[in-house]
Amino acid sequence: MRHRPLPVTERVHPAASGLERLPTSRLLVRLHAGDLEAVRAVGRALVPLAALVDAAARALREGGRLVYAGAGTSGRLGALDAAECPPTFGVDPSRVHAIVAGGDLALRRSVEGAEDDRQAGAAAVRRARIGSRDLLVGISASGSTPFVLAALGEARRRGAATALVTSNPAARPAVDHRVVLETGPERVAGSTRMKAGTAAKMVLGLLSTGAFVRLGAVREGRMIALRPASEKLRRRAIRNVQALSGVSAAAARALLDRSGWDVRSAIDAALGGERSGSRSESGSGSRSGSRSRSGSESRSESRSGSGSRSRSGTGTGTGTGTGRVNSGRRLRGNRRVLQVRRRAAADAEAIRDRHLRGDDERDELGERHPDELRPGPDVLAVH
Repeated sequence: MRHRPLPVTERVHPAASGLERLPTSRLLVRLHAGDLEAVRAVGRALVPLAALVDAAARALREGGRLVYAGAGTSGRLGALDAAECPPTFGVDPSRVHAIVAGGDLALRRSVEGAEDDRQAGAAAVRRARIGSRDLLVGISASGSTPFVLAALGEARRRGAATALVTSNPAARPAVDHRVVLETGPERVAGSTRMKAGTAAKMVLGLLSTGAFVRLGAVREGRMIALRPASEKLRRRAIRNVQALSGVSAAAARALLDRSGWDVRSAIDAALGGERSGSRSESGSGSRSGSRSRSGSESRSESRSGSGSRSRSGTGTGTGTGTGRVNSGRRLRGNRRVLQVRRRAAADAEAIRDRHLRGDDERDELGERHPDELRPGPDVLAVH
């Protein structure tokens, strides 16, 4: 009888030897070394992850959904990331959600055996009505969880795009995207809630954040689609409007009040010259009933060659003086945007080069704790 090779996530890490005999401080140093290995594993997977980010952005842009599927720790991580997207990026909760083996109960306690239920995985996909516009991302450290594989298979059968996030390089189910996080064995063999889970958490955060950046929910590193449902988020919304439009805190709050606390609309209004009570437009200080918007994405705006802005049915502003002021402000804003983008591109290039060379904190930390912080040879040898 042939036995399947043991998944790398089930093997014993060389640094696991004698853990129970170490003083607590040394024990934690050795365990924390796994976190550093997780970070490096994510860095090595950025190329396939970038393709997955673009696929997620495309699905959401075309009216589809980003759906995670997982069991145990993987399922909880998917549910956590999905839950954070609505307040952060202003997306409806139905557009990013998670399918978890064992249902809602499994979010609070372990439901043993749920991960083995292939029928439940396929049924969950059918209940969610996954279709051709959706992207289903399976999360499985071992890459062999029956619930997840069945969910992926059913989603694929229904025409959805599919992806697998795994820590097992040998896992090769039929999917459109595969993100392999080569975290290697755990220091507690099989406990993939440790560095495999840490790496998966990072990847899901990068996936959803990258997708919504591509969709325009972030500007200059600030949220412009957040839902300010708490005092903390309202203060953040005011700061974001201030920073991105150059108005005072009082003016930012007034703009947000007028826009129903829609940050994007408040910023656009400020950049368009609409300051609360500070500017008179069309000679009388009123907008004559003026602003019609169908949602935050569609705007009935047109720009004339002189740089002034006209809105449908509202006239062209106060004249050439105001047009020149607005044009100058937009030009300065565009220059700042270009400068920030150039700096971000240079930083990203530097980070990418460090990952390719393997230059990170490993040498400095390894010099301090050579036994604990340098990854075991089998970590780097796994392919």
